[in-house]
Amino acid sequence: MIKIVQVCRGMRLVSQQYFQYSKSVQLKSSETIGEGLYTQQLFTGCLAEYAYYIESNKEAIIIDPLRDIQPYIDLAKERGATIKYVLLTHFHADFVAGHVSLKNQTGAQVIMGPNAEAPFINKTMKDGEMLHFGQIKIQALHTPGHTQESTCFLLHDRTGKKHSLFTGDTLFLGEVGRPDLAVKTDLSQYDLAIMLFKSLREKLMPLPDDVFVYPGHGQGSACGKNISSGYYCTMGNQKKNNYALQPMDYETFVTEVVRDLPKPPQYFFYNAGLNKNTFTSDLNEILKKSNKKLSPQDAKLTKTAQIIDSRNSIAEGFIPGSINVPLQIPFAHWVGTLLPHNKEVIIVCEKGTEEQTIMRLSRIGYDNILGYMYFEEWQQAGEIITKPTELEKQALLNISQQGSEQIIDVRSFEEWRKGKLDTAKFFPLNELLSNMERLNKNQQINIYCGTGQRAKIACTLLIANGFKNVQYCKVGYDEIIKP
Repeated sequence: MIKIVQVCRGMRLVSQQYFQYSKSVQLKSSETIGEGLYTQQLFTGCLAEYAYYIESNKEAIIIDPLRDIQPYIDLAKERGATIKYVLLTHFHADFVAGHVSLKNQTGAQVIMGPNAEAPFINKTMKDGEMLHFGQIKIQALHTPGHTQESTCFLLHDRTGKKHSLFTGDTLFLGEVGRPDLAVKTDLSQYDLAIMLFKSLREKLMPLPDDVFVYPGHGQGSACGKNISSGYYCTMGNQKKNNYALQPMDYETFVTEVVRDLPKPPQYFFYNAGLNKNTFTSDLNEILKKSNKKLSPQDAKLTKTAQIIDSRNSIAEGFIPGSINVPLQIPFAHWVGTLLPHNKEVIIVCEKGTEEQTIMRLSRIGYDNILGYMYFEEWQQAGEIITKPTELEKQALLNISQQGSEQIIDVRSFEEWRKGKLDTAKFFPLNELLSNMERLNKNQQINIYCGTGQRAKIACTLLIANGFKNVQYCKVGYDEIIKP
């Protein structure tokens, strides 16, 4: 069920109540262009992912659907439309896509652009080819660079005007797609970056300034180095403000695009492989299997599983060996960064968040969830708990001034180079596991980040790996240095 509560900018819609099936999928914007065309942007905050619903004369296209396909089916049903085509801009790495499930459930044809090869594809569009549906048409623009098969889709309204560009991971607001996330090939990130340079200049920059740009991801996604905020923009704005579209030679472009790329989450290449094959596991069955209440005794008997604690606060303590990844931050991203995709998982969660936590992990292909439990029940059973040590900002500043203890900054490189505590060492959270040997287990470790959340993750991660004397600052860097 969708409840629309506000209308602005013509037919731009903002929803307050989301699909009952998937509460973290939001309808962010929609626009009706005259008669015969309706578009809807669907935003999933945990992945900073945008999928798109486009409809003309009761025929609909879905672009880049997630694995939980019910929101798209519900929207088409509510509008009395039939999903005719599913368009993939590329083989996604950061989530398990829903193209095969949509094809199986609705009979829609799966369409991709040049260089895409997979058993589920019904049609491979040529560069520049038009696809007609309803009263409108959508054009494939082959834009290799992020991946070899990356394709943008240009929507023409019924008058033939170029109206909207669905860019996938080729062009973001203020950024471009990383050239190092493709399914493994013989091409290097430098080869793909050169392709991206040409694609942007030959295919996208010649488009009119008033063409709307609808990207595949927003701010917070790891598919771009530094994506700007916002849901959509125009080509004119991007030509003016996006560093990658400014005048430069290809050597400068390649240097800028690959400079300081953070290590990609380890689950990305696994997901890209799934999306290239006919991955058809029943999500409803996965959710049903995973949504199993466990007792403290059940958890103790399961020796091989990693406990992921999704609670937003661990002030009362946490289960020894568990890793706290709060649900209020990009939960799936960080679990996928820190934990192998084939690892069995037990979830510790707050009551009422069980299904949401399981769904978020399922979106990135983490299907080995044994069940969930509550921390309060573990505590009431008299089991051992670990209590974290929180640092006030002044205490951390005093430690920094003394210079006698280890201080680690687990922020990103972009944050680090803008400012840091003088005695801090740089250990970005996504690389902490592989750099633990550089830390002294016999010395106190003090951790800070941008908000306190990543520091908390790092604290539990180190303790789970045998570090005894660890504490974290509960506020972020900007607050720490504030007079």
